[in-house]
Amino acid sequence: MTALAVHDLVPDTLRSWWSYAGYYPGKDIYSLFCEHVVEHPGRVAVIDDDRELTYRDLAIYVSRLAGAFVEAGIQPGEVIAVQLPSGWHAVALDLAAAAIGAVVLPYPLGRGRRDTLTLLGRSCAAAVVIPCKVGGTAYDQILEEIRPQLPYLRVVVIAGIRGANSLEDWLTNGPPLRGQRHVASSAPARILVSSGSEADPKMIIYSHDALAGGRGAFIGGLHDVHAPMRNLFLVPLASSFGSSGTAVTIARHGGTLIVQSRFDAGLALELIEAHRPYLVFGVPTMYQMMLDHPRMNQVDTSSLRAVVAGGSRVDPATVAACRERFRTEFINCYGSADGVNCTTDLRSAPAAVHSAVGVPNPQVAAIRIVGDDGRDMAEGEVGEIWGLGPMSPMCYVDPEFDQKYRAQDGWVRTGDLGYLDKQGFLHVVGRRNEIIIRGGRNLSPVEVELLLAQHPAVKQVACVGIADPRMGERMCACVSLRDGQAPPTLSQLTQYLVDTHGLEPVKLPELLQIFDTLPLSAAGKIDKRWLRDQVSSTPQSPASNAPTEPEPTGERR
Repeated sequence: MTALAVHDLVPDTLRSWWSYAGYYPGKDIYSLFCEHVVEHPGRVAVIDDDRELTYRDLAIYVSRLAGAFVEAGIQPGEVIAVQLPSGWHAVALDLAAAAIGAVVLPYPLGRGRRDTLTLLGRSCAAAVVIPCKVGGTAYDQILEEIRPQLPYLRVVVIAGIRGANSLEDWLTNGPPLRGQRHVASSAPARILVSSGSEADPKMIIYSHDALAGGRGAFIGGLHDVHAPMRNLFLVPLASSFGSSGTAVTIARHGGTLIVQSRFDAGLALELIEAHRPYLVFGVPTMYQMMLDHPRMNQVDTSSLRAVVAGGSRVDPATVAACRERFRTEFINCYGSADGVNCTTDLRSAPAAVHSAVGVPNPQVAAIRIVGDDGRDMAEGEVGEIWGLGPMSPMCYVDPEFDQKYRAQDGWVRTGDLGYLDKQGFLHVVGRRNEIIIRGGRNLSPVEVELLLAQHPAVKQVACVGIADPRMGERMCACVSLRDGQAPPTLSQLTQYLVDTHGLEPVKLPELLQIFDTLPLSAAGKIDKRWLRDQVSSTPQSPASNAPTEPEPTGERR
């Protein structure tokens, strides 16, 4: 047996208080799901590319999968890794792992040999479920090549093949789960994966309570209709944002989860019209692609209460366009796999949604702004964002990350920089490790991105720091263009920033790279690491308006 080594960095007294206060439902994810099966067996639980599945039918598949894992020797506390497209199979595996007290480790398609090896190896995964092949990637061959380096891996289940070790066979012929299995709500349930700035992915361990309770309160706070939830997740269920699919939408709130296996703007619009969700969860890039789709203005979006955006900052133009063309509210969400969350709500004024990410909710996560010296910063002062609350994770799989990202009493150190205004709204100004240090001055790429995104020719934008032997770093604006727009020059873009937005010359980008489209990571965010590597390998000349000498400002942000 290779049970995951887990220690909760949040004090027991805090967990007990949150439970006493009712922030935790006090039941494991599978038990919560079973209550909904009894209460409304005929309600649709999942809608994906292939079918609609009721709670009753989903429960049958979950029981077979759970029984098959038990028969294969998987024990409570062991890790079941899952790399599948979003769909009912992934949901059933989430619930099956919860049913037997195992810990599910979902990771999105797109992570290749290196990430698969490190995720399965460092988590000591005892089982893995993968597709045979998706697109041009043969995931079964990748696993076959690295399996000799995975001594703890005992069970391999493959989707899309025939035979005893196929997922389809387990779903059809798996032995139903027998007997009552007690799983503590405080036990580990899921590992969220986040690359962040680390060379290797970070793996963060969450309990049943933190998922169903803390994250459940976040989603529950956005649902304002007297009807069962209907949530469309455009992001992968294997992502941090997508972790509110199975555990929250289905197990905690008994709603209907709508997903697509791979994001497609046209299909997303069809799903909204056909299945009438109340909330849509995506990243800003996805909404921009939907807004640009030719069918956008013909789609019936009257069911929507809000579109919810997370994963990256969103510019005012995109917020306004979403409000106008989706004909609904826009909710700005800040969060991370590491364990922090803050969101605007349906009552937030448009200006607040543009510039802030809401008022912290103590039922989800309280927020502190902490300076380099460890003291709490005053109102309006920028510091590192720390979070602690019912959604706080237990720990990292790797203890060295506990040392780096967790503080006393379990506070999560996000690495993000922000401040709280006098109304209590949280403002995020960038990541500590993404701040571009040019000639001794700290520059925020986010500030420039939000302004460039409003240029009429710009469809997508990301600013990255490029190493420079004289200045330390220079800022490069990477953009893709709207259809029919002529490529602007760097001089035209910098003039726009100065004339239209009054940006200080010292903050202007010095390099420009135009792409057909900006690449997305497996989680749907713009892949800045790829852009940085790509631009760094291309000879560049700094703009004529670039500073030529370091500025000894001593500035700290």
